[in-house]
Amino acid sequence: MDPGSSLDDIAPIAVLMDELRSEDVQLRLNAIHRISTIALALGPERARDELIPFLQDSIDDEDEVLLALAEELGRNFEEYIGGAQFAHVLLGPLENLSAMEETLVRDKATESITKISTILSQAQVEQFYIPLVQRLAHGEWFTSRTSSCALYGPVYDKVGPAVQDDLRRAFAALAADDTPMVRRAAAKWLASLVKKCAKQHVLSDGLAMYRKLQADDQDSVRLLTVEDLIAIAAQLSPPEVKTQLLKQIRQTMTDKSWRVRYMAASHFNELAEVVGQELVREELIGHFIQLLKDNEAEVRTAAAGQIPGFSKLLEKEVVLAHIIPCVRDLCQDVSQHVRAALASQISGLAPLLGKDATIEHLLPLFLHLLKDEFPEVRLNIISKLELVNSVIGIEPLSESLLPAIVELAEDRSWRVRQAIIEYIPLLAEQLGKAFFDESLGNLCMSWLGDNVYSIREAAAINLKKLTEVFGVEWAKEQIVPKVVGMGQHPNYLFRMTTVQAIMTIAPSLTIEIVRGDILDMLVQLAGDPIPNIRFNVAKALETVATSFGDTADGRQLIQQKVVPVLEALKNDQDADVRFFAIRAAQKAHALEA
Repeated sequence: MDPGSSLDDIAPIAVLMDELRSEDVQLRLNAIHRISTIALALGPERARDELIPFLQDSIDDEDEVLLALAEELGRNFEEYIGGAQFAHVLLGPLENLSAMEETLVRDKATESITKISTILSQAQVEQFYIPLVQRLAHGEWFTSRTSSCALYGPVYDKVGPAVQDDLRRAFAALAADDTPMVRRAAAKWLASLVKKCAKQHVLSDGLAMYRKLQADDQDSVRLLTVEDLIAIAAQLSPPEVKTQLLKQIRQTMTDKSWRVRYMAASHFNELAEVVGQELVREELIGHFIQLLKDNEAEVRTAAAGQIPGFSKLLEKEVVLAHIIPCVRDLCQDVSQHVRAALASQISGLAPLLGKDATIEHLLPLFLHLLKDEFPEVRLNIISKLELVNSVIGIEPLSESLLPAIVELAEDRSWRVRQAIIEYIPLLAEQLGKAFFDESLGNLCMSWLGDNVYSIREAAAINLKKLTEVFGVEWAKEQIVPKVVGMGQHPNYLFRMTTVQAIMTIAPSLTIEIVRGDILDMLVQLAGDPIPNIRFNVAKALETVATSFGDTADGRQLIQQKVVPVLEALKNDQDADVRFFAIRAAQKAHALEA
């Protein structure tokens, strides 16, 4: 063999070895991110025979490097070692990484093993994957046993009945492990295993494992069994749920640890959907009301988020009799987070209750929440008004809620004012032109003079959106005269806002409107004593040029009215004004060309 070529053959792996032995963590990290390139240079056979064994041995490193390695091996790395038939070769280094002390490394390694399991054949699974799981499950340290829990579900349906029996027995041993961390992992991954099991095995083995974990003395284990409960209930019929799981459902809902009750509240709708209508009526309504009245604000917040979803499963009369009184209490809740969660969900009850019941029961609550001292509560109500409008129509909504919205539009918190502005186009569509002009027209213009720049900016964007909703003719009558009128204001901020508003709305207007009042105002403001206004005029003229320069009329207008102003501004004494004027003039001349 030619000595030069053998040196080339050695080079990639030698470079990797050198970099992985470097004292600089960043160099080692870069080397790991390049292992796919090195594998490509080596070819499939040498990558299997040299690179993978080397990676398997170089496991003593910083967590950051090991995490990168675990991730790289799960990124379709089998393509570099000869395809799916050799994918099992990657399990070696990943097995070592699954036993590491750092949780992030272990989790990424098991995630990569799971990805590889999807391309393994049944023979590969039984010959290579299952022994790996068994070694991890019997590991001396809890870290490997913890990692093994994640690896049962992905391949359960890929193996024969005898191996499935072994897998269930091994998982049951992990669920009864002495170490709480292992039991926690078993509780976390039991649901994914149960989903793959046949019903008879759910009843014989799945239930036993779940009951053991659900009665664990550690609340960090019990809280993870809520998802297992849902997975098992989904496999059983409603009568079987009642006989096999009722005791556990009651224990979970009334658990002494608020963290378990929080998980139960967070997943309440998922559980209600799988246990059957009878159990919902007999048991779950009572538990749901208890969770809405829980001592802990976090539990009440989670339960409040489930209100519309759970109410869909109930008759209207039951919602009015049992759920609405709780909703009334939550509107007065001492925790602002509970009220905010309720505000974002309460409008979901309107379609379920219908027009009359919404007006009678929900509208007073909307009004109360709209006057809440906490901005997020008010915001959440406004953002969901569309749902209520679709049920009761705009008239009752505007009569009761409009005064509150107007009040919010003048709120001390500028973020609340900004949120209101963002919902104005939505309200405008629902209110209609005439009603809008009468109720909110002046308000929209007043925002252009707000003390906060973000509000003035949002107000200009709002005018553009309103033009798109109500049409150009409406803008010509309602917006343009008021915006142009502000250009005469003695305060320079108002004049500045005029220019910025023109810049924002001009592309939505017609050339006739721009040719009239708008360009005349810009020409006038081009001579303003404030340089900031002059360079914004240059930017506005650039916007006009680019918006209307694609038609013959537009190009003529630009030559007659825009270019002369820009030419004058090019000689301005202020450097910024000259810069923007030159840029705008170049664009205008380019359009002409």
